[in-house]
Amino acid sequence: PAPMQQLPRLSARRLRLWRLAASAATLGGLSTSLGGASWIASPAFVARASVSQAVVGTSLVSRCASSMATGSRNIVLDPFAARNFVEPGQAPQGPAFIEFDKAAFEEKVNEFYEQRVASGEDPLQPGYAPFCKHIFVPNFVPGLADSVLEVTPENQKLLQSEYVARTEKELAVLTRWFPKSAVAGLVPEAKVLDVILYSREQIRKENAAMGEESDSDAPWGIVSVKPQNRFEEIPMEPITMMRNLLGVEYGGSGVTLDRDEYAKAVEFWSR
Repeated sequence: PAPMQQLPRLSARRLRLWRLAASAATLGGLSTSLGGASWIASPAFVARASVSQAVVGTSLVSRCASSMATGSRNIVLDPFAARNFVEPGQAPQGPAFIEFDKAAFEEKVNEFYEQRVASGEDPLQPGYAPFCKHIFVPNFVPGLADSVLEVTPENQKLLQSEYVARTEKELAVLTRWFPKSAVAGLVPEAKVLDVILYSREQIRKENAAMGEESDSDAPWGIVSVKPQNRFEEIPMEPITMMRNLLGVEYGGSGVTLDRDEYAKAVEFWSR
C-alpha cells in the first residue's frame, strides 16, 4: 500500500484497492483490499499466500480418531488470536472484535474439522509456508461483519493510517484501515471464517524468540480469524512478506522472500 500522501485517484471505472490493517492501539476496526473490492480486515489479521486443495490421508484420519478418543483437540486457540475475542460482559476494545466465547469457538472449529476428516476430506488447506494451514468454516458468529468494503470516491476520505505493531515486541509497520464507527451499517455479515493455523513447532519457535511459552501440545494453533465472504484465502500483502523476512524476533515467521511471489503481490495490491 502507498503512504497516505500518495492516495490513489479512485473513479467509478477503476478503483485502486488497499490492504487496510486495523490499529490495535486505537480503533478495533476493519482492514484491507482485493482486486475488485477493498478488504477491511480485523485487527492482527495475518494475510497469507495462495491456497490449493489438500488430499486426506490415512495418517490424518488416524490422528483425528486418536484425538477424539483421548478427548484432546487437534486445534486450539493461540493467545495471539485469543486477544481478538471480546471478554464476556465487556465492550469491544483494542484488537477485540469477535463476540463469542473462546472455548465454544474452539469447540466449533474442532467439530467442523473432525466432521470433514470423518467424511474422507482433509479440511486443512495449504498456506504460505509448510507450517501454515487454513480451514474455511461457515460463519457461526452472529453479527460478525465481513472483512471487506469497496473503496469508493465517497468513502476514501475515511481511510486512516498509522505505524502499528500487533504486539509490544513487534516492529511497527505502516497500515491503513477504515474505522468501524465510520462505516457502520455498510458492511454485510460474513459468510465464512478463514481460520489460520500454525503448527505447534512453529508456534514454539516464535514464542521462544519473543520470550514466551506455549502451554499446549495440540498439533495446530489458531493464530488468526478472518471473517469474509469467500472460501479461499485473501493474498498476502507485500509489507507482510517483508515483516516475515525480518525473522521471528521482529514478529515475522522467518520465511524467506520469493521474488516472483512478491512481484505478484505488488501487482495484485496495486491494481
